[in-house]
This record gives sequence, structure tokens and C-alpha cells, in this order.
Amino acid sequence: MMAISVEHIAKKFNAMVVGDSARMIHGVAPFDQAGSGDLAFAVDAAWIKQLDVSRAGATMVPDTLDIPFLESMGGTFIVCAYPKQFFFKMLSWFYPEKRPASGCSSLAVTGQNFTCGKNPVISSHVFIGDDVTLGHRVWIMPGVFIGDGVCIGDDTIIKPNVTIMERSCIGNQVLIHSGTVIGSDGFGFTTDGQAHEKIPHAGFVQIDDHVEIGACNTIDRGTMGRTWLGQGVKTDNQVHIAHNVTIGPHTLIVAQSGIAGSSTIGQNVIIAGKAGISGHLFVGDGAIVGPGAGVTKNVPPGEIVSGMPDMPHKNWLKVGRILPRLPEMRKLLLSLERKIKAIEKRIETE
Repeated sequence: MMAISVEHIAKKFNAMVVGDSARMIHGVAPFDQAGSGDLAFAVDAAWIKQLDVSRAGATMVPDTLDIPFLESMGGTFIVCAYPKQFFFKMLSWFYPEKRPASGCSSLAVTGQNFTCGKNPVISSHVFIGDDVTLGHRVWIMPGVFIGDGVCIGDDTIIKPNVTIMERSCIGNQVLIHSGTVIGSDGFGFTTDGQAHEKIPHAGFVQIDDHVEIGACNTIDRGTMGRTWLGQGVKTDNQVHIAHNVTIGPHTLIVAQSGIAGSSTIGQNVIIAGKAGISGHLFVGDGAIVGPGAGVTKNVPPGEIVSGMPDMPHKNWLKVGRILPRLPEMRKLLLSLERKIKAIEKRIETE
């Protein structure tokens, strides 16, 4: 079993140790489950109040805590600026992902003019079309389909049963989870009033560096031109991104959200779960779209919107408080209406 001293961990993250720096750590665990050989972290007030009863071998804590307070707890602490982030980096130390030996399986199919960088892993039952280019150390897991003219950058990992349609362009250090389809046709049809005729989709998908795509996403190619995910974008499972959508760098998109065609999402935007954004809209940099929101108009930069249809989040909170009272308010309104009619009738007869 791997063992790392608290002192070594602290040096890795330029942190300070309070307690026994020679203590050996054998694994990581949640705060309430950690044992004497585990590293945990505590950033929430509820956990910090319980530091004196924690069984963890060492705990990562924020540097906003007073040293005398930590010393009074009697444990071992690694004091750093970002304890939660550093803690999860430790996962890769103790539980590194096992990478197979480099090479191309005899059960994989590769097309004409296929070029590949150094040390790829191409697993069994992978299909790679013509004119495909892979960078260095690309890892393609079983059952992946890669269409003609696809380009994939260095250190990208494509998990089982992903489909990447023709001419898609994938950057460096991209992670694509199982079941995702990239480059599918968008939902585009013309109609003569009776029948619907398909619009050809001749565009492509571009995914920039350091993007992570969740499981079972569908990212449609552009009708013409590109659908574009900028650097550092992260999507959760079951996200749909329609044709010609542009998503700015470092935006987060949570599960079951959908973005309709030709919308532009700025950078550092957060789109919460089950949100829907209509087509041809603009969501500004740093905006937040709340869970279940239905966005039907442009969202200014930095705005927080919620509800259906979307409105400023503070207004939606007021609406949410009123909704449960609507039946009672309706009864009161009808009662007042009857009283007003009775008064009006009495006035008419006088």
C-alpha cells in the first residue's frame, strides 16, 4: 500500500503543518469516514466544529483558521489556501487511473491515410475512418466510432461507445465520457405546410483544449460552419447542445440541460440542471441560469435568472413564495368580488 508523509503532502501544496508532520497517510476519505491512516478535508463550518473528534490521520483545512485553535484540537492539520481542491488532487496520487500498454488492438479497424502520434492506446472494436489524425498519447476505449476527417489532439481520452462523426475537431487533454455523440445532425427541417423535409447539415463540431464532456451528451454539428465549445468547458451527463451553438471558455453545464440552435453562451457561465435555453439567444459572461429555468430572451453578463419564463432570480424567489398561496388568495379574491357586487347592488337600490 502506498504511504506518503504529511510533510511531503504539505510541501507539494506549499502548505503548513500543525501537528505531527511525520505521520504517514495511506489513503483519502470523507471527513466523517476517515480513519487514522486517511487524509480528509474540512471547509464547512459543521466539519470544522468537529475537528476535535475526527479520527482522520490528517485533515486539510483553510488558512483562514487560527493556528492556536488548530493546536487546541490535538490532531494533525495541513493548512492551505484551497483544501478541497488540493484534497481531490490527492486522489490521483492514491488511485491513479490504470492505463493499458500503448498500441493498436488487432480488433480495431483503421481507414486510409490514418496518422497517429506517439504511444496511443487504441482498444478492441474501435472503428477509425479515413483521413483521421490522432495526437500523442491518445487513449481510445472499446466500441468508439471515429468518422472520416476527424482530428484529435494530444492526451485526449475517449471512453467506451462514444461516436465522433466526420470532420469533428477535438483538442488536447479532452475527456469524453461513454455514450456521447459528437457531430450528429441537428434538428433542422423545412415544411410546406404538410410534410417536413430534412435540411442537410454540412458543418462540424470544434471542441477546444481541457474540455470534459459528460456521459450521453449529444452535440450537433453546425448546419453550416461550426458548433463550438471553448477551452475548459465542462458538461455534466445528458446535456444537449444544438447546431451552431457557441459556448465560451470555462462554462459549466449541469445535467439534463439543453441549448437550442445558434445560441451563444459567454465564458464562465453556469447553466444549472434541467435548464433550457431557446435558440438564437445570447447569455453573457458570468451569468447563472438557475435549475429548471426556461430562458426565452437574452441574459445580460453577470445576471442570475430563474423560473419559466426566466426572470431575475430575486423576482423568481418572490414568485416562488407566492405560488403556494394562490389557492387561498383565489378564495379571498372571489369572496371580495361577491362582497363588492353585493355593495354595488345595495347602492343601486337606494
